[in-house]
Amino acid sequence: MTELYTDNVTKKKRALSLDLARGSMLFLIILAHVPLFLYMIEPGVITKVAGSTPLDHFLNVLMEIIVDNRARPLFAVLFGYGLVMIYRKQSERKSAKEATRIVKRRCWYLIVFGAILAGVAGGQDILMTYGIAGLLLVSSLKKDNSKIKKYVLISTILCLLYIPIFWGGILVGNQSYGLPVELTGHETYVNTMLERLIAIPIIPLFTHIFFPIIPSVLMGIWLGNINILMKPQNHIKQLKQLTIGGLTISLVGAIPLVLINDVWFPSLFNAGLAYGIHILTGFAGGIGYATLFGLFEAGMKYQGVIVKAIAAMGKRSLTFFVIHEVFIVLLLSPIALNLGAYLTVTTSVLLGSIMWIITLSVASFMERRQIEGPLETYMRYLTYKKYG
Repeated sequence: MTELYTDNVTKKKRALSLDLARGSMLFLIILAHVPLFLYMIEPGVITKVAGSTPLDHFLNVLMEIIVDNRARPLFAVLFGYGLVMIYRKQSERKSAKEATRIVKRRCWYLIVFGAILAGVAGGQDILMTYGIAGLLLVSSLKKDNSKIKKYVLISTILCLLYIPIFWGGILVGNQSYGLPVELTGHETYVNTMLERLIAIPIIPLFTHIFFPIIPSVLMGIWLGNINILMKPQNHIKQLKQLTIGGLTISLVGAIPLVLINDVWFPSLFNAGLAYGIHILTGFAGGIGYATLFGLFEAGMKYQGVIVKAIAAMGKRSLTFFVIHEVFIVLLLSPIALNLGAYLTVTTSVLLGSIMWIITLSVASFMERRQIEGPLETYMRYLTYKKYG
């Protein structure tokens, strides 16, 4: 199989592994965000709600191992990789200076899109957070990989020094393993929107401090510089090493959190330390997931219907991320259908899965009809309108 395939909509060559990773990432993000609206269930451990059946408990464990603090680093790695692709392409077409301006412009518009999503639609923000990360790291796109490796090491060490202790202190202050659910059931659209509009400057700052993504974005830049996912057949050995190493670290790092309140009953501070370790080992999980899709592409002989549908969603990841967030708010929030008051852990996972499958079929339809994602089209227009 060739490393690249043609996007029939834009007639551009694309890396299948990147689109598969983006489409699959959107499923993980749905699974991570849906439980945040289950406000009638007692808090479980950290952001999880307590399970009431064996299946609920099993799904919570599965989420802690596969999804929580793993989807976000995967997004960050893919984001960093994408920045390299944009910068490299625009540098070749124009100049490094113009490429930097284009990357910055795209990041600013991501911040605008994220502010609208969080403030007006009430969705969970990641766009503002990654836009800010892009602005902070744009100068890194000019550096060679020896410098990028140093940046990864320094930023990771900084996170190691404060994240576990930070979360230990949070749980001690909270006086419980579980963080309180923000929703009460009495929210209206107007008061919710006003609160979120006021909180817009705080939301990405909160995320960068509590759930840092800078190391993962730098890891994505490093992967992009060696072109590992655009030409996975040339990097099989390294892909295997990163996948096995990353996913192993991610799994081992999740075990302490999984044991809390079922097998292990630590002090609140130690429980916070365990959650900090869960966050930090998620960095490895993000890179392991990304390289896993590279291996998947390298070994794939045939693109079936499901693969094509996931890739179609990945091409339109901005559009479908926003659609998913809006659907989650409309279906689960008290300001709309309020299903969050009635769903269990199991039924919420089922709802999230159904949502992804339905929108996957929409993405597949759009691909067959050669319809671009509207937000991708608009973002491209805003980013490149001054450059033709």
